[in-house]
Amino acid sequence: MQLLSKIFARMLRISLLIAVVTCASFAQLRIGYVNSDTILKNLPEAQEAQDKLAAIGKQWQDELDKMSKSLQAQYEDYQKKQAMYTDATRQSEQQKLLDEQQKVQKYNEDKFGAKGEFAMQRDKLMTPIRDKILKAIEKVAKEEKLSFVFDKAGDAVVLYADASYDITYKVLDRMKRGGK
Repeated sequence: MQLLSKIFARMLRISLLIAVVTCASFAQLRIGYVNSDTILKNLPEAQEAQDKLAAIGKQWQDELDKMSKSLQAQYEDYQKKQAMYTDATRQSEQQKLLDEQQKVQKYNEDKFGAKGEFAMQRDKLMTPIRDKILKAIEKVAKEEKLSFVFDKAGDAVVLYADASYDITYKVLDRMKRGGK
C-alpha cells in the first residue's frame, strides 16, 4: 500500500511542481491538498485491487520461499558430502547448485523485479484507479477554484497545511458517488 502511495504521490508531485513553476500569476493563488493514503484506504475499488495484489504476491512469495529452502537443503547436503566427492563430481555438484541459485534469482526477478509480473499487475490494476482519482481531484479543484492541489501523503511535500484547504474527503466523496 505504501509503495503505491509513494508512486502516486511522486507522479502527482512532479505534475504539480511543473505547474507551479510555469504559473505566471501567483496573486490569486489558491492551494488545496489531499492525502492519497486516505483516499486509497477508503476507496473500495482500491482496496479490492490491493487485496488482489496481496494474494498474487503471497502466492509468488510462497513459491520463492519454497525454492530458496530447497536450494538451502541442497547446499547443506553438498557440504556434508563434498569431502567424499572426486574433483569432477564436486565441480558437477557445484554447477548444479549454481544453476539452482540462478533459477531462484531469475524467478525472483521475473516476479518481483522492476519490470516483473507483480509490477505489471500493479500497473494494470492501479492505473485506472489512479486516473479516476486524478479526474476527481481535478473536478473538486475546479469547483473549489483551486490553482494547485498537493498530496500530503508520502515524503513531506507539504510541510504545513491549513485543514480548511484539505479536499481529501471531497475527492473521496466524488469517487464514491461515481464522479457525479
